[in-house]
Amino acid sequence: MTTLDAPEPVRRRRPAPCRRRAVLAAGVAAALLGTLGNAPAPRARTEPPAVAPCPPDLLGKATCYTGQDTNGAYYTMAVPTRWNGSLVVHAHGGPDLGDSSDPARSTDDLNRWAVMVEEGYAWAGSSYRRGGYGTRMAAADTENVRKLFVAEFGKPKRTYVHGQSWGGDVAAKVAETYGDRPGAYDGALLTSGVLGGGSRGYDYRVDLRVVYQYYCHNHPRPNEPQYPLWEGLRADSTMTSAGLRTRLQECTGFSSAPAERTALQQRNLDDILAVTRIPERALESHLRFATFTFRDIVSTRLGGRNPFGNQGVRYSGSHDDKALNAGVERFAADPTARRDLSYDSDLTGKVSLPVLTLHAIDDPTAFVEHEAAYRATLQGAGRGGNLVQTFTKETEHSALSDSEYANSLAALDAWVRHGRKPTARSLAASCAAFDRTYGTGCFYDPAFHPAPYASRIRPRPGGLVWPAMTAAREREWSRIPGVGIAP
Repeated sequence: MTTLDAPEPVRRRRPAPCRRRAVLAAGVAAALLGTLGNAPAPRARTEPPAVAPCPPDLLGKATCYTGQDTNGAYYTMAVPTRWNGSLVVHAHGGPDLGDSSDPARSTDDLNRWAVMVEEGYAWAGSSYRRGGYGTRMAAADTENVRKLFVAEFGKPKRTYVHGQSWGGDVAAKVAETYGDRPGAYDGALLTSGVLGGGSRGYDYRVDLRVVYQYYCHNHPRPNEPQYPLWEGLRADSTMTSAGLRTRLQECTGFSSAPAERTALQQRNLDDILAVTRIPERALESHLRFATFTFRDIVSTRLGGRNPFGNQGVRYSGSHDDKALNAGVERFAADPTARRDLSYDSDLTGKVSLPVLTLHAIDDPTAFVEHEAAYRATLQGAGRGGNLVQTFTKETEHSALSDSEYANSLAALDAWVRHGRKPTARSLAASCAAFDRTYGTGCFYDPAFHPAPYASRIRPRPGGLVWPAMTAAREREWSRIPGVGIAP
């Protein structure tokens, strides 16, 4: 496909050794500073990226590289043979759980978003320095891989940050934290984003955790050590995903055909789905998050403090709402834990870059109402004019059409280069040209507007005003030693 810039051959810049060391050291230092004053000191000088095999779709079309930065984060880069001179910096979703960086993660993501390289953009993505929750950490690692790319290949004509799923929150944090630095980023593309932030974005999973236990009584079982449900899972538990699936099946028969479920299983399943408003096909994945990722957030990142609450929430939709509300476990958040999670992952909306979003209307994982929260966040910060949102009739979270990705990136690029702000209708119309190349379909619904976040996710007291964390509150909290989640 023809790119908007004339194709240029790849010229890999090799600074002199002294200059390379200075550039890399400065890049790492800047990434470590940002808003993460408690980041660890660098381990050693970053080695230059090494040539590595490209994904199958990019064979003969690009040169690919891998490496590891001074914080231990593995990364992957790709430069097209016919490079248009611009760069996409990718923030991956998750968060993956684990103690260290996963070298396969950024390579796998390059394979998933190879369409961006096929469109002529260089690509760089970090696997982050460790698994587990940490939005500011992930944003710093994303910024670091941009600096490493610049040190190796020179400054791109334009740089766009892209994030998918939780990576949408990370990329939005990148845009807010580093986007006003001259020459850093020119625009942001957020796809299937978890844009409600951490302090509100997981409330429906908090509700699932307590509603599930009310009906199922097996997570934990009565004869097992008891713990408050806001922990997700007690720190020393050896339960696996397979074990959780077994318990879910016992209670709801979710993996069985409806005719094979007992009457109690069917009623439990119906009540859980109706109250939480979670799609049946995504029930297991949401419960995994509310189990294992909650444990990571609470036990590993927040020192056992509780950032979640459900006081004042009235649950409805079950066969007996009165009994449910009387019997469901209730708890209030620890103010310091909620502050630290909010500081780490909530968005202020103070973004000075063009931001384009793409979201499936029937996304079963990051509900489309996250987009309503993000629009309210930018509008609350007086930055609503920097946002264009698009929606498609797709039904998946992580597998949107390549034609739409290519179309979105081209529209963002035209907006940045020429000031032509796209609309939902103009994007729906321009997609057909890209679909002639990729053939994956264009499913835009330009008339769609998501309902408010609180229409799908039950609000907590005070949870109707956006942004969840104002820029002033962020500045105030940033002065508190050790605030947030450590990298």
